Amino acid sequence: MNDNYQPIVITCGDPAGVGPEVAVSAWKALRDEIPLCILIDPSFVPQNINIKTLDHSPRASDIERNSLTVIRHNFVEHRVPGEPNPKNAGATIKVIERGVQFVKNGECSAICTMPISKSILKNGANFPFPGHTEYLAHLDGTDSYGMMLINKYLRVVPATIHIPVKDITKYLNAELIEKTITTTHRELISRFSIPNPSIWVSGLNPHAGEDGTIGDEEKKFIIPIIEKLRSEGYNLMGPISADTMFYGKKRRKFDAAICMYHDQALIPIKTLDFHTSVNLTIGLSFIRTSPDHGTAFDIAGKNLANPTSTIEAIKLAWNLSKREQRDQ
Repeated sequence: MNDNYQPIVITCGDPAGVGPEVAVSAWKALRDEIPLCILIDPSFVPQNINIKTLDHSPRASDIERNSLTVIRHNFVEHRVPGEPNPKNAGATIKVIERGVQFVKNGECSAICTMPISKSILKNGANFPFPGHTEYLAHLDGTDSYGMMLINKYLRVVPATIHIPVKDITKYLNAELIEKTITTTHRELISRFSIPNPSIWVSGLNPHAGEDGTIGDEEKKFIIPIIEKLRSEGYNLMGPISADTMFYGKKRRKFDAAICMYHDQALIPIKTLDFHTSVNLTIGLSFIRTSPDHGTAFDIAGKNLANPTSTIEAIKLAWNLSKREQRDQ
């Protein structure tokens, strides 16, 4: 383990979900190579491991190989796996806020968030955000952000995220597509050190509109934005029919794909490799990753949850933070 870098902070997510257990499994797998701490109620941590409980923000010297460093955050109710409690919603939200502050203050190198339940947070604390991504952007004070899903096969970025399918065209417009492309381009250069990244852009409609016969959004604002950004030096291809842009030969030609809506992006990447897919929030001033799965209340507490995505999310956060610190 390298003591020259600040630890990664893991937020516990909804305590009734699989977040606490996959976080502990990830710590067991990575404790020899990556300094980790978790923001959680100490009573939620399994009793069969050693923990070191802190009441202050973590320091590199606090991290020990044989003890999980826990940053205390008390919850109102006990954890009952599989039984989410709206009374714990306020603490779940506050944990995210504290974790972000640790990173923004330089006390942690990155944040890896465990899954939350938007409905529980809304019912228990009137959470006004569609999801984690939007709340993190709010905490960071930015409106240029996105959700990049990553595994060894693909990087994909949906232009619209957590909105109903019937409302996609209410939100999708030239400004949003341009912002998504430019944010993705900037992130590929700054975080991944890819000069002149190749970005492919999907169409919204089947066959990318087929010259206006299956929808006109491509002609109205997707094609004009692509042409505008190409004239400014962006390396773009599209709009491409989403049903053909992800097969083997094509997906090896681009560094990231921009899709028009959530499932258009997430279906191909999760189909190719569900367990190693990772979510990286782009456009933030700090590094945030998360596993690409939900709370899984149905299997919480049964030792069935696969920690691979959390392990990969922590590895990505660590590698990006090391690169960032080397470049400073």
